[in-house]
Amino acid sequence: MASTEWKTSACILCECNCGLKIQLGGDDGRRFTKLKGDREHPMSQGYACEKAHRLDFYQNNPERLTLPQRRRADGTYETVDWDTAISEVAARLAQVRDTHGGMSIFYYGGGGQGNHLPGAYAAATRRALGSRWRSSALAQEKTGEFWVSDRMLGAFTRSDFEHCEVGVFLGKNPWHSHSIPRARVTLKELSKDPARTLIVIDPRRTETAELADIHLQVKPGRDAWLVAAMAAVLVDEGLIDDAFIDAHTEGVEAVKEALSQVAIADYCAYAGVDEGLVRKAARRIGEAESVASFEDLGVQMNRHSTLVSYLHRMVWLLTGNIGKRGSQYIPTPLLSIAGGDTGRVSPVVGARIIGGMVPCNVIAEEILTEHPKRYRAMIVETANPAHSLADSKRFREALEALDTLVVIDVAMSETAKLADYVLPASTQYEKAEATFFNFEFPDNGFQLRPRLMSPPDGPLPEAEIHARLVEALGALSEADLAPLHEAAAKGRPHYAGAFFKHVMSQPRLAGLAPVILYRTLGPTLPVEVREGAVLWGLALRFAQKASASLARAGFKGPPPLQADTLFQALIDTPSGVVFARDLWDEVLGRIGKPDGRIQLELPDLLAELATLQDGVGGDGLATDPDFPFILAAGERRSFTANTIIRDPAWRKKGGSGALRVSTDDAASLGLRDGDAVRLTTRAGSAVVAVEVSTSMQQGHISLPNGFGVGFGGLDEASGIAPNELTSIDARDPFVGTPWHKHVPARLTPVSTRPAP
Repeated sequence: MASTEWKTSACILCECNCGLKIQLGGDDGRRFTKLKGDREHPMSQGYACEKAHRLDFYQNNPERLTLPQRRRADGTYETVDWDTAISEVAARLAQVRDTHGGMSIFYYGGGGQGNHLPGAYAAATRRALGSRWRSSALAQEKTGEFWVSDRMLGAFTRSDFEHCEVGVFLGKNPWHSHSIPRARVTLKELSKDPARTLIVIDPRRTETAELADIHLQVKPGRDAWLVAAMAAVLVDEGLIDDAFIDAHTEGVEAVKEALSQVAIADYCAYAGVDEGLVRKAARRIGEAESVASFEDLGVQMNRHSTLVSYLHRMVWLLTGNIGKRGSQYIPTPLLSIAGGDTGRVSPVVGARIIGGMVPCNVIAEEILTEHPKRYRAMIVETANPAHSLADSKRFREALEALDTLVVIDVAMSETAKLADYVLPASTQYEKAEATFFNFEFPDNGFQLRPRLMSPPDGPLPEAEIHARLVEALGALSEADLAPLHEAAAKGRPHYAGAFFKHVMSQPRLAGLAPVILYRTLGPTLPVEVREGAVLWGLALRFAQKASASLARAGFKGPPPLQADTLFQALIDTPSGVVFARDLWDEVLGRIGKPDGRIQLELPDLLAELATLQDGVGGDGLATDPDFPFILAAGERRSFTANTIIRDPAWRKKGGSGALRVSTDDAASLGLRDGDAVRLTTRAGSAVVAVEVSTSMQQGHISLPNGFGVGFGGLDEASGIAPNELTSIDARDPFVGTPWHKHVPARLTPVSTRPAP
């Protein structure tokens, strides 16, 4: 029987994590019978897209894991109890640590869309092991942007699309990929207002491009030429905000000189966009009162990705579009997930470490070597890199070469099928969870989502798994915890004093703080939010650096009191709270560069800009005749997401994962909807159904993300796994991000259609 009670939670299928109200029912009371947007959520305010309504397919996956699995010598798995699994995993990892050093143990994951608390608890396990190197999906998407932003501004920026006069989306289709609050409402408002302008830069005629006032339909992979031309128009037509530049930046003369060398007409022609339209777009940006702009994976996983991030910032910085309503801002997140150059490089390849993360494209190279500092063991948590990273075949080879692979997940993923041990985790609705993707302005919100139900017998929350691993490794004893248990029984003011005395003053214990909080503060919390114990420590850290923002949001007093009040508010307010309230006139004061001045001149990227001239009129991006198409691998569509929903039945449409081709290409190849083609790249080949689409340019094809995962006993239950066709070698030279959106390919019609 369905309950009439609406429980509070959130969607977990994109970074927005829109608030949801959910009713439970079914024979066991665990089915999601009704879902709707949560009007009390401070950011999404009742908004939710169609994908959220299919979350029951995640929660009630019939193939989820419930008990730990241990790999036998023949490659099959056997079930073991938790005590056996934890003791053996701890012993295997400790052996690697003691033989080769903790830095040979690599950690991947700790994030996922909305599943962020495990990353905090994993930090304690990594400290107990001496593990230093880590990575996540961010390192194959956003590190170029992080690196450029840090070098130019010393900070990460986001944009205010709700109030901008001009909105620009570069390689971004927020109609499906969201990333801004209430995405479709905001896009419609922006598009319908005659005083505002929506500009979209994209090779495809996307849903967002259909709404645009100006669609700059660039040729695939030539965004750098287009954005360089736009920046050059700003110089050429005197559209630079000189007063802003003089007051807040350094290095503009070098930038002007470089942009003056851009042959605007030639660059526009090479990009495939009419020069008049490019000038119109640049002019609109230069003359607007406010411009908000967003770049995403269409350019960040494409050729010249880091250069494009630099040129993109040049467009809105030269026009003074930061620190005013409707433009770019520097947010106040509860926990920063961005970061710049750490000054470190990976131990084998020597790849630049951005934001603490090893580039995903070099991980296999770091393993498949005889180098003494190679990674020899991995912990993979709430992630599926064997499916999601470039050149899956090569990555599987690397995983199989490890001494030990441990996977923590809710299902037997493609990565889990290669593991020595698989530890089953609670779903995101069977434990307290949260997201650190908090970037809104001037009001920023955070939600600690209470669990909707207890887990079934078997799976454990990641917090419990990491606590047991830390204890099994001998890093934490009951004697260490006893003073904190005693203090917690007297209340959080007493606990705070004991925590600083017994934990933060001892380096041995300070790195284990997340697990210590879970073990000692956690039992004092309602069971529905127990895994949120780590947020108490994060709130303390946040209050020390952002007391003014907290105070404006209503959290008064000295930082320790602010932190504790915030923590209690998160527990008491399941829909989330506004934890930071900021002021536009403070934004420019957050520039983290010398004298607070934005650094426009980045010599290495200006040198890269100069090389674009070599491609104009030549064959700089000419296609290989053997691979005449450009494949965009991983397009967002109506019912695509990450691979946490494995049952293909969750898709109400687009279930075949068809390859989109242009009408011209379909005609030349004699194809119609549903016909089968063999799609071949330098990395692999697969047969896929075709969807003839007016959204595609001639020579441009696309595959959706999220397909090709095993379900129902099949290895490839639905669609194509895009990374069977991508290469680790095709990557950005600065930060290693892969070129998934620019994969040379060919198409060969076949006589039979693929199975549905």
